[in-house]
Amino acid sequence: MNHKPVKLSVNVDHVATLREARKEKFPDPSVCAIIAEHFGACGITCHLRLDRRHIKERDILKLKRIVKGELNIEMCSAKQMIDFALKVKPHWVTLVPEREGEVTTEGGLDVIKNFTRIKNAVKKLKTRKIKVSIFVEPNLKQLEQCFKTGCDAVELNTNSYAISKGKKKQRELLRLKKSARFAKERGLIVRAGHALNRQNLHGILEIGEIEEVSIGFALIADALVFGFQKAVQEYIRILERR
Repeated sequence: MNHKPVKLSVNVDHVATLREARKEKFPDPSVCAIIAEHFGACGITCHLRLDRRHIKERDILKLKRIVKGELNIEMCSAKQMIDFALKVKPHWVTLVPEREGEVTTEGGLDVIKNFTRIKNAVKKLKTRKIKVSIFVEPNLKQLEQCFKTGCDAVELNTNSYAISKGKKKQRELLRLKKSARFAKERGLIVRAGHALNRQNLHGILEIGEIEEVSIGFALIADALVFGFQKAVQEYIRILERR
């Protein structure tokens, strides 16, 4: 089992959310990206949504210039999104579902139902040497289809684990453990994300196959109280406890 510290990719979406609340030029996600990497983040994640509610194309172009680690763009597999990624060439693209009007991503991508479209998107991205991850439920059937698309990694949806309590939380954690092991055995890099915070990260540390987590909303919320630098450092400290 891998006992290395879990890496942290900081999602800067909600820095842009605050900016867009007033349609200002600040705060700038790229400034927070520089701080996050300086204090230990392995890279930066951002979600380019179809409605452009927070992150814009200009943000990604700027992040591509300044991010020293790995830039990971979350997006749906719509043609316009894939074409943009092919132009920008981030280190990673994470394919996610997207429904008009959703407050946040509501679940993992249904790879079984959308296999051909997703496989084609993976193939296109990899022709430009862009690594591809798929945001998916901790479900073995879905994970098997992820493997068949030729993707490089999966990001397990941790929302059910994060919001549940008691025995249900333990069941969800066991489901994540089995899924992580299943994916790792098939040669996939295993990541995790969604609704993770300082209080629930301890369970994720038990899963040796998970190499990286993506955290945005909770970290940005903590930053309002502790400051951005200290918030990043606190998450790094927790992840290094493994």
